[in-house]
Amino acid sequence: MAFDYKKEYKEFYLPPKQPTLVTIPPMNFVAVQGKGDPNEPDGEYQAAMELLYGIAFTIKMSYKGSHKIDGYFEYVVPPLEGLWHQAGVDGVDYAHKETFEWTSMIRLPEFVTKAEFDWAVQEAATKKRKDFSKAEFFHYDEGLCVQCLHLGPYDSEPETLRQMDAFAEAQGYEVDFAARRHHEIYLSDPRRTAPEKCKTVLRHPIRKK
Repeated sequence: MAFDYKKEYKEFYLPPKQPTLVTIPPMNFVAVQGKGDPNEPDGEYQAAMELLYGIAFTIKMSYKGSHKIDGYFEYVVPPLEGLWHQAGVDGVDYAHKETFEWTSMIRLPEFVTKAEFDWAVQEAATKKRKDFSKAEFFHYDEGLCVQCLHLGPYDSEPETLRQMDAFAEAQGYEVDFAARRHHEIYLSDPRRTAPEKCKTVLRHPIRKK
């Protein structure tokens, strides 16, 4: 049976609907950075999806080709994630999505080294005849966070975030966006899921007051 990160690491991908504190270990991702409203049909965000999944599935299906990756195991591609930032804003301002600066990303299995990642970029570019150079091998050490499972449309996230931040403050912490970002993990496909049923992991970095 293929390894499934959501099932094996439920504390990171399937948290409760009440805020909790969690320490996230360092992880590697395939990532694409960009700017602008993610809902623009032909915007940077939509273009990033093709790059991310192109590389993610090149690595996943590599065992069927001649290139063998040391330590490879069959796995389910982890869910799409996003780090979000807006200049001069602590957290997110959903009323001005055009000002978003984002890092869209998919977790890489532990066996994917930088060298194997570079191979996958080249392989995807050759097979799809497309430029994959915007995709990067991204190491993120997130550390201590408050997180919560948000159920509903993305635009209703602010209320969940307020509950998270209030919970963290009650525990003696405050949000810390100095070097880390508002983080979302998308457990539902919005193209196939009703907005009220969408599940999203929300995460804010925190530090002791």
